[in-house]
Amino acid sequence: MGELLKTEVYAFVGPAGTGKSHRATHVARQNGIDVIIDDGLVISRGRILAGRSAKSEINRLRAIRRAIFEFPDHREEVSKYLRRHTPDKLMILATSVEMIHKITARLELPDPVKIINISDIATPEEIEAALRERREKKQHVVPVARAQIQKNFAGKLVSQIRGIFKGRDRDNSRNTIVKPLFSFNGRVTIEPDAIIEICNRLLDYEEHVRKLRSLELESRDECITINIELDLNLGDSSALEIARHLQKKIRMGLSFLTGMEVKQVNIHVNEIFL
Repeated sequence: MGELLKTEVYAFVGPAGTGKSHRATHVARQNGIDVIIDDGLVISRGRILAGRSAKSEINRLRAIRRAIFEFPDHREEVSKYLRRHTPDKLMILATSVEMIHKITARLELPDPVKIINISDIATPEEIEAALRERREKKQHVVPVARAQIQKNFAGKLVSQIRGIFKGRDRDNSRNTIVKPLFSFNGRVTIEPDAIIEICNRLLDYEEHVRKLRSLELESRDECITINIELDLNLGDSSALEIARHLQKKIRMGLSFLTGMEVKQVNIHVNEIFL
């Protein structure tokens, strides 16, 4: 962490859809900042330097996790870049101060020296217009040139627009409008019972599962552990092969359907039938 303590962190905060990304380059320039962290990407002068866009994810939950650097490989890539280059200043875009603190903690960055709210930059009328545009068109702005975002984005590229303020170079003044595969509108909560039911369904059609005796869920630090006790029909497979297959199926199925990080799937075999 010591290597990055020299970096001054600025926070640009506002609810989703209020126009932060559209204004990010201008706000950064006003504060003498060349590096921006936005939705999982490290950006400078319209170019992606490291990371992966949260808007490339297939569902909202995975997008949120991507934006706050929950995925270890993503987090390590961005942390390694920042340690190697140690920018004098950087600005993080987020929907809340709480989100800013999550990002700085995960990337081992110091707390912000300044917090800028979207309401300090845009008028209420401009914010409302941005929110209306988001609701009606479900489009997002990325402060990156189109050629850059094409390699990093799985949704629909809508168009490229000039920034609201002229930049010192061509890339600085261009944003790309995208339409992700998901929508950020609304709030999603997944109850433990729903996760257990998904696991039950994933095991329902497994011929080697003779009887499911118990299925328990543990949740800690936004990761989940599944403990399963069952009886097995071996057939032509070994108990170890079956257990590994079930672990992989549960982990991949839950991650895909919920976007949550599955830390462990523990399979306890109670009885084996030949």
